[in-house]
Amino acid sequence: MRDLALIGGFAGGVGLFLLGMGLMTDGLKLAAGPALERVLARWTRTRLRGLVSGALVTILVQSSSAVTVATIGFVNAGLLSLGQSLWVLFGANVGTTMTGWLVALVGMQFEIDLLALPLIGLGMLLRLTGEGSRRGALGTALAGFGVLFLGIDLLKDAFSGPVGGFTLPHWDGPLGLLALVLAGILMTVLMQASAAALVLAFTAAQGGMLGVDAAAAVVIGANVGTTVTAVIATLGATSNAKRAAAAHVLFNVLTAVVALILLPWLLAALGALRAALGLDSAPAARLALFHTAFNVLGVLLIWPLAGRLTVFLEQRFRSAEEDEARPRHLDRTVLAVPALALDALDREVRRM
Repeated sequence: MRDLALIGGFAGGVGLFLLGMGLMTDGLKLAAGPALERVLARWTRTRLRGLVSGALVTILVQSSSAVTVATIGFVNAGLLSLGQSLWVLFGANVGTTMTGWLVALVGMQFEIDLLALPLIGLGMLLRLTGEGSRRGALGTALAGFGVLFLGIDLLKDAFSGPVGGFTLPHWDGPLGLLALVLAGILMTVLMQASAAALVLAFTAAQGGMLGVDAAAAVVIGANVGTTVTAVIATLGATSNAKRAAAAHVLFNVLTAVVALILLPWLLAALGALRAALGLDSAPAARLALFHTAFNVLGVLLIWPLAGRLTVFLEQRFRSAEEDEARPRHLDRTVLAVPALALDALDREVRRM
């Protein structure tokens, strides 16, 4: 019975979380309209601006995969250069860490019923009274936010309630940590959402089923797993779009390798920082801090190497460019913003 309760709570919690995440992301994208895509296409002239815009847009739509696909689409359409796109993609990695903080500071600290149920009620009211409008889209996002937290609550109960005292096997040594990284990658690929893998790691650590170091390895794997979406988005795309996706993969893999090698020291340093700042010592909060720190560390590592990385990538994927019959600047991603679609069409006509 205990195993059935764990499986049921796990399946239901993950299902509600994914449903809520989907509703929230779709609602926020509709509520924002084409403004976010304009930001991605236009506000990326410098490294810092690209980094900030990628992070902010990801925080707003709560989906780094959506931002990654949009960015690759803009590169495919010629609206972003390869150099510009790199920093948007790296910024999206930093922005996605906000999901971890939402889970740690809201999902783990408050009575979920007091927060989630009113959000669902208010969201559905806005959706029913404003169908087809921005207000309706905002209602969808609010309802999704509430459903997301109900999913977290189910996972919390599954990992700490009927299975009290149950722990997963210890994963000591390099091979154990590598297995957990692979588990994080696999969960992200199967569920097509790194946030779901993060929530599982956070709730398992909070319930005592996983140690913080083991859960951190799952978080690293979830970060790598997000690259699959970028690779899929480049099927049939231009060479520059493939280069942008390759940069995304290289960044995430490099960051993961460094974080895994430095894991004990990084967790110790973050523990000292957390104590000095008086931050929450709960496992979920420690994991959220770790998730943010190692993504920021990745940006710091790649900053001085970006020029060489761009040159390296420009020497790859040359074959597609030789096919003059294939369009280079037309991409479905830009259709949502007429001005960007016309710009892409103009670029393609001039190329011909």
